[in-house]
Amino acid sequence: MLFFEKSQPAPKCLEKEKRKRDGDYKCGDVLQRLKNDFKNKCYICEQKEPLSINVEHFVPHKENKELKFSWDNLFWSCAHCNNIKRDKYINFLNCTNADDRVEERLRYTVDSFPFGKIVIEALDDEEKTQITKKLLLNVYYGSTIQKKIESSNLRKNLIKELKSFQDILFEYLHNYVDLDDEDREFFLSKIKRHLNIASAFVSFKRWMIRDNKKLLNLFEKYLI
Repeated sequence: MLFFEKSQPAPKCLEKEKRKRDGDYKCGDVLQRLKNDFKNKCYICEQKEPLSINVEHFVPHKENKELKFSWDNLFWSCAHCNNIKRDKYINFLNCTNADDRVEERLRYTVDSFPFGKIVIEALDDEEKTQITKKLLLNVYYGSTIQKKIESSNLRKNLIKELKSFQDILFEYLHNYVDLDDEDREFFLSKIKRHLNIASAFVSFKRWMIRDNKKLLNLFEKYLI
């Protein structure tokens, strides 16, 4: 989970729709702005360009119009994650709130890559962090037969993306001496794209860098 800054001010249509009996919170430019704000990624699993998109309420609205039409409560999610979260998980880390420091409170790794398990480690004992960890583990492993199948597909996409990132790092580091300036810049641009917030599964990629002193010395400036 990464920090995403929501654009402001709120879309004007939300206030108008809130006053209607059957208003639509997906009005006007809401969808396009959410897509842009969240870099067209599910804010929970970080899958890029999800095929099934939900406008998700961070705090379940339960027909509370203030929550239902609040711009700050609307998030970009895939159906898999939204169906797991529902109103079961509340009081977890808000990735649009800088004070929640989402990138500092959870560690994302794949144990014995590429065959091991996904490990989500809480880096503090606060309730929000622990609930977020439980949600993420449910997202990546599922609890019902259908969700386990979906989670397996999600993990396969994650492993493919991490393998692609590892291959680029390997090529860059092991051929560095033989690369000219143009080729070095080519590889660096690819590495920067993988570590950019708009890339898929960035939390895992950034922890691959943080957990290796040599890589951290080389690429720490790209983690911001």
